[in-house]
Amino acid sequence: MLPVLVAVAVVTSLGAGAAAPAGTAGAGAGPPASSDEARIIDVYPNPPTHGDKGEFVRLWLPPGADLSEYALADDQVTVPLATGENQAPPRPPPGGGSVTFSTHPNLTAAVTDRRVAPLSDRLQLANGGDHVRLLHNGTVVDDVSFDRATEGEVYNATTGQWRSLGATDRPVVTAGSGEVEVFVLPDEPDRAIEALRSADDRILLAGYTLSSRRVVDALLAADRRGVTVEVLVEDSPVGGMSERAAAALDDLVAAGVPVRVSGGQRARYRFHHAKYAVVDDRALVTTENWKPSGVGGRSSRGWAVLTDQEPIVEGLADTFRADAGWADAIPWNTVEDASVVEDEPADGEHPSNFDARSVPVQRTKLLVTPDNAEQELVALLEDAEKSIAIKQVRIGSRDFRLLEAALDAAERGVEVRILLSSAWYVREENQQLATWLEEQAETGELPLSVRLADPDGRFEKIHAKGLLVDGETVAVGSVNWNANSLRENREVVLVLEGEAAAGYFGEVFDADWTGGGGSNRPGSGHQLPLGLALACLAAAVLAILVAARLRFER
Repeated sequence: MLPVLVAVAVVTSLGAGAAAPAGTAGAGAGPPASSDEARIIDVYPNPPTHGDKGEFVRLWLPPGADLSEYALADDQVTVPLATGENQAPPRPPPGGGSVTFSTHPNLTAAVTDRRVAPLSDRLQLANGGDHVRLLHNGTVVDDVSFDRATEGEVYNATTGQWRSLGATDRPVVTAGSGEVEVFVLPDEPDRAIEALRSADDRILLAGYTLSSRRVVDALLAADRRGVTVEVLVEDSPVGGMSERAAAALDDLVAAGVPVRVSGGQRARYRFHHAKYAVVDDRALVTTENWKPSGVGGRSSRGWAVLTDQEPIVEGLADTFRADAGWADAIPWNTVEDASVVEDEPADGEHPSNFDARSVPVQRTKLLVTPDNAEQELVALLEDAEKSIAIKQVRIGSRDFRLLEAALDAAERGVEVRILLSSAWYVREENQQLATWLEEQAETGELPLSVRLADPDGRFEKIHAKGLLVDGETVAVGSVNWNANSLRENREVVLVLEGEAAAGYFGEVFDADWTGGGGSNRPGSGHQLPLGLALACLAAAVLAILVAARLRFER
């Protein structure tokens, strides 16, 4: 078990009556329908500590509440909230608010940012399920029942769901109009490195894996220049951490760079899968890992965005602080049992058909999972009127919520194109999904088409996680189309609104869809002779008339 003191730095700035920072789990739920009614917000029955030390119940209390009038009870005991053993508990704010009552207040204060008061340890919540009641002058005013409690998770009485203690509840961050830089990989293999090399003040680098020697060298050089450098990556990537990744982290730590890995017994997320960096007053968000096959341009088709929009940059910095500053962010040099595996670095060479481009945007949104991205992406698909283009490695299941929203759009007449990877490790399941989607389209006469990408040397495999809607909005980030990615992982997505940004990624999507070279370089376009073009058009029209059905090319 990790020592509780790991998280103390997060909360030392909060006094007993301090408000929790916006966007954190400790910020508190809103008041009930009537501000005169006390209620139970959440319960924490199964801490990962010996003897379940640190159980707590969080209450919303109305203005002017007298704690001597309240008690908590389960099926075994009733304990008052204000007795001789509960010395001077904090009163709720004048307008009402939340107070957490814990059997070990110091433990709870060390791993949350909540207002904590002592609670008699005679109340012991049952891990196998319990019924907790809040009493006011002997009358039950609220009660909560829960089934088997998952270790280290909090049960929310309003939603009826369990969430890891310390999981954030970050809002959608929005920036107005501005200019951003967009680029794709493998076409721009130096762009991410150049951004890191430009740092004068800070680099906050977050990722799933980090094994690129060029990235490590850029971070070390920045550290030697006096730049504040911090790194946060996943501690247990699928298949284990590669030897090169472990060596990269070792080199950074040896130079004095703070490196943390997300995981351990207090892990809030299944995987820390986000891929971004805050560099001075700019932010880089990409679909790619910090490895040669990703940002190094040696293998994968990826998308990326660089922005200096202040709300987005600071929103990412806040996300980094929330994730690197909690108890599940373990210093790499304290990890003793990391699973390290051999690996072969990617060394492919690919053409550069698409140059980076600066484009205007009308609005940019920063989304994170599991906090807010799912509902925003579903709403984006539900608002589609003309077209949807989806680029993914794979789609987790036929009933995946975003896929269902895309199919609903097709039923409304929206043209939907789905481009999936043809890499050997997903080819068979992607072919099966494409066959099933073909059946749905034929049965419902839907404007839906699916292909498995044919890289044809332009890249090795699709790794991008992209979404284009109506040629006006594009989503770029680390979210894979599966339920774990949306609801269990930490992911980051930028949504850019503007025809120029969507047009850039639309050009790349079209080139990858057709399997053609494609290019946005001046003078690189190719046009068919007029006669041949007319002949092709006539043949296409005839084909449509003869076979009025959708074909799904894999």
